[in-house]
Amino acid sequence: MAILFCLLTAMLKGHRGGWYLFFLAAVIPGVHSQSTNGSIQPALESELHSKGQIYRPVLQPSEATPQTGNYVKKDGGKPCIRITMGAEFLVTENKKTWYFDLDPSRVRVSGYCGKEEALLSLTLPDNGASLQFKFKKEKTVFYVIEMNAHLSPMPVCKDCSNKTYKGVLAHEKLFKTANGQSFMCKSENLLLMSSELKIKLVPVQMQAFNLSQGQYGKEVECWADYNKRIIPIIIGAAVVCLILVSLMSFLVVRDRRRDGYERI
Repeated sequence: MAILFCLLTAMLKGHRGGWYLFFLAAVIPGVHSQSTNGSIQPALESELHSKGQIYRPVLQPSEATPQTGNYVKKDGGKPCIRITMGAEFLVTENKKTWYFDLDPSRVRVSGYCGKEEALLSLTLPDNGASLQFKFKKEKTVFYVIEMNAHLSPMPVCKDCSNKTYKGVLAHEKLFKTANGQSFMCKSENLLLMSSELKIKLVPVQMQAFNLSQGQYGKEVECWADYNKRIIPIIIGAAVVCLILVSLMSFLVVRDRRRDGYERI
């Protein structure tokens, strides 16, 4: 320390400015060579520990199409739950809606498999967000009996405090499907988890229990997709019928007029 003090004293007397700062930066670890009016500023904590920051989802002001991920829970090497979906969190804060899309590459899959109950849990790093599906199996059908979701995002403004949004749907019979088959829906499913949190699933295909060789069984179409597919057909058929009725009415009226002219 005495030698270091002497060296510092000598450099202060003989050299000013840049050489002094260069020497300090070289011999004192953790100090940046930044100066403000000749004073040395220590490294900021965010600069020193940028690699160790806790992951927090970032809310977006506009909506985007979420990435589709394939999530599988296995039991003894065999899949017991499989879900293929895109998931989006919708947060309401100060009467404004914010969006966060679940990134499949960051998701950790966990849960359990039972004979009559099974759970698939999707979690982001540092528990920044999670989405859980609890399945129930009956004699001929299975369904989601409970859904849980939470999101702990970065504050949406500088003065906003950290907040966690939570929601649950319990005692439900969501996505009800016959055993051995899979629920399929290309239309969006918007689920109200709480007054501040909604979950949008689009598209979604899921099956729990009885997955033959880990693959989906026969697809069961959701009502929204069925209506989108069948309503245009019904409307088209109605238009054709209306045209035929109009044409037949025209022909009947024309024939009657012709008969009237012949009698005269």
